[in-house]
Amino acid sequence: MKVFNTLTRKKEELVPVRPGEIRMYSCGPTVYNFFHMGNARPFIIFDTLRRYLEYRGYRVTFVQNFTDIDDKVIKRANEEGTTYDKIAARYIEEYFVDAKGLGIRPASVHPKATDNIDAILTTVETLEKKGFAYAVDGDVYFRTRKFEGYGKLSHQPLEELEAGVRIDVNEKKEDPLDFALWKSAKPGEPSWESPWGHGRPGWHIECSAMANRYLGETIDIHSGGVDLCFPHHENEIAQSEASSGKPFARYWMHNAFLTIDNQKMSKSTGNFFMVRDAAKVYGYQPIRFFMLSAHYRSPLNFSSESLEQAKAALLRLHTAFQNLEFLQKSAESRESNAEERAFLDGFAAYRDRFCEAMDDDLNTADAVSVIFELVRGLNTEFIGKAASKAAADASLRFLSELCDVLGLLPEKSADSIDSEIEALIEARSAARKAKNFKEADRIRDELKARGILLEDTPQGVKWSYSKNT
Repeated sequence: MKVFNTLTRKKEELVPVRPGEIRMYSCGPTVYNFFHMGNARPFIIFDTLRRYLEYRGYRVTFVQNFTDIDDKVIKRANEEGTTYDKIAARYIEEYFVDAKGLGIRPASVHPKATDNIDAILTTVETLEKKGFAYAVDGDVYFRTRKFEGYGKLSHQPLEELEAGVRIDVNEKKEDPLDFALWKSAKPGEPSWESPWGHGRPGWHIECSAMANRYLGETIDIHSGGVDLCFPHHENEIAQSEASSGKPFARYWMHNAFLTIDNQKMSKSTGNFFMVRDAAKVYGYQPIRFFMLSAHYRSPLNFSSESLEQAKAALLRLHTAFQNLEFLQKSAESRESNAEERAFLDGFAAYRDRFCEAMDDDLNTADAVSVIFELVRGLNTEFIGKAASKAAADASLRFLSELCDVLGLLPEKSADSIDSEIEALIEARSAARKAKNFKEADRIRDELKARGILLEDTPQGVKWSYSKNT
């Protein structure tokens, strides 16, 4: 597999530090609110990367943090008259609700900053002993210019960074580019004891400390949105490598921005969408499908039209599953014939093309195209024909295999709902057999009102959810 490494600005063969094992860190949310559509893109993309690496046989340790102590968390707590930890706990719980809806699997570890204060303090103390950090009135800052490689991720020299980026002005700092590792306590704010007095960690240091604790001094992949490249990831590299003396991450992967109706997402312009709100309109899975429909390094524009298109495409995909499941139940219990075997033997070529796309810097857009070519082939070869049960079984397994890698398997209806629908269909069939067409029509109308469409086929009655369900 080749991935585009932001550090080198080129595609590189993915070669892990330890053969057969991938250690991966991805920046998680600051938990003071629901996460928005811009957050959703890296969460979905790098969940897909993890899925694919596991599909290819790697043992993946995936760490995604929660920033649970931060100015925004404290501000939200003060506004609501509660404590920072209650705000954090609430929105961590809400994160998992939306993540589950989007098909994002829980990380191997979801560390919180406040659970790793000891590791953070150890890292800051090490940097101070090595001369990379200095304390002023309880604050501790990183000496940016002392780290010779600063700017290597964003590919800008220090002079350009200082001139072109808004720097927090602070008279305590030796240099405007220096950044906080530890912040002294302010009245009424949560704090922890440290060698420099009570305080709390800066934003950047938590990721370095937790990546080191859970993955080691040199990890394979560090990922996140392109907006984190500078200063967050640049600062992570500086403090991590200054502390350990070793490379921090071999590969840096960043997804491009998400725009809303071709404009940058902003609360001031009113185009700021939470995933929770978008899911109420379009559903969670169409959002995931939409995010995977473009290459992760290409800008992606969110609009009502694009989500409706994603929803329609996903319906075609899930209809293929429904058709195959129906075929399983109604197909002849025989071995596949020569024509069927010829088509089934072609699955290997589909798999090769799918993997070729994913191996090319996680090209999910082309991988999705391969799946839809497969669906067209299945529709032509099997759907609506007297196919064998063996062919239906093999087709459903293979379609599920590829869709599972992308997290696009259809959600299974509750068994009780399926059973109820099947019972109504049987009742309708019995009414038709008894020539009670009024009752048969009533049942059909009842199912239609519930979003269930019926289709009478030579193999029996097939049901599916309507497009608007």
